[in-house]
Amino acid sequence: MSQQRIIAHFDLDTFFVSVERLNDPSLIGQPVIVGGTKERGVVSTCSYETRTFGVHSGMPMAQAMKLCPHAIVLQGTRGDYSRYSRWVTDIVAAKAPLFEKASIDEFYIDLTGMDRFFDPFQWTIDLRQEIIDQTQLPISFAMASNKLVAKIATDFAKPNNYILVEFGKEKEFLAPLRVNKMPGIGEKAYHTLLDLGIETIGELQQANPAMLEQQLGKHGRDLWQRAHGISFGTVNAYHESKSISSENTFHENSNDLSFLETEIVRLTEKIAHELRQENKMAGCVSIKIRYPNFETQQRQASIPYTFYDDELIYNAKQLFHQLYRKEQPVRLLGVKLSELTDEAAQTNLFQDVQKKNDLYKAIDEVKDRFGKALLTKGRNAKKREDPPLGLHEVS
Repeated sequence: MSQQRIIAHFDLDTFFVSVERLNDPSLIGQPVIVGGTKERGVVSTCSYETRTFGVHSGMPMAQAMKLCPHAIVLQGTRGDYSRYSRWVTDIVAAKAPLFEKASIDEFYIDLTGMDRFFDPFQWTIDLRQEIIDQTQLPISFAMASNKLVAKIATDFAKPNNYILVEFGKEKEFLAPLRVNKMPGIGEKAYHTLLDLGIETIGELQQANPAMLEQQLGKHGRDLWQRAHGISFGTVNAYHESKSISSENTFHENSNDLSFLETEIVRLTEKIAHELRQENKMAGCVSIKIRYPNFETQQRQASIPYTFYDDELIYNAKQLFHQLYRKEQPVRLLGVKLSELTDEAAQTNLFQDVQKKNDLYKAIDEVKDRFGKALLTKGRNAKKREDPPLGLHEVS
């Protein structure tokens, strides 16, 4: 007989709004939207006060403002979101036997087998309280027999609470819910199910799986299984991703500042391109300088997650000028990106970044087709007066 799985799903409630309220307590109790401007972009996160008007994440900002015209709209502070996310991650990592960071504000913890040593539900309650005590962030969790049911149940624990779906009662818990509460059911599948007269997960449980497969392909049988609370998704152990770096040893030592800056740009562009190819973002930039006597110095800085050349280049050049001993010849320069993640794209939802994303996609396509050296930044481009993002030195 297989061992009973025990999975907890943590979700930081209205994460971006909660961070903004820690920074500005006057926002507590107010209708708050973190997203684009009032005319452009989409809602990234909204407070519960705005949800009563029908506003939800992913909604166009123009529509959200029609529904809740008195809402306070914030552009968001990516650096703070990254910092708080890392803080919660560190707390979870220190205690959990096995956990997965599913997004910037979402975690799964696998406690299977731990019931031999302690009460997993009480342990998870205590961990939640520790996160709240240390960070002051509201956080909800659900515990169930698999990731699917735990994730769905977390919505019922909100705001700032917890719930246990008892083992063996998954079908009973899911049955009254509308079918679009189940992850993986998009608009097309949802309307197909409605056309079949299937509105609730309970009705999906009663449906003929062969008919569902005929109407929805293999996805139909999978939905029937999941409607019964059957899911075999595993908690993938979280680990810090590897870094991406590039360095160059010069044929001749150089103290030509213009040349050294150009090399910083070239190296950063190269590894930023690799970063985007892996669909990741970086949260830390490092610079390495080696002098002719082989003395090597390094400096790194924590930055809000990004994969944009201009933001990474700006921070790399800032670090270089902080570290470089002026007029000293340099033998080697290196740039490294670390704290790589694929879940931080959420931090960009509140910005109007589609045009920028499209631009970098086009640039990368040209580089992939014709070579990375074809497109580079102009050496004499006008310097920016202000940094695009906050730079927080960590060593």
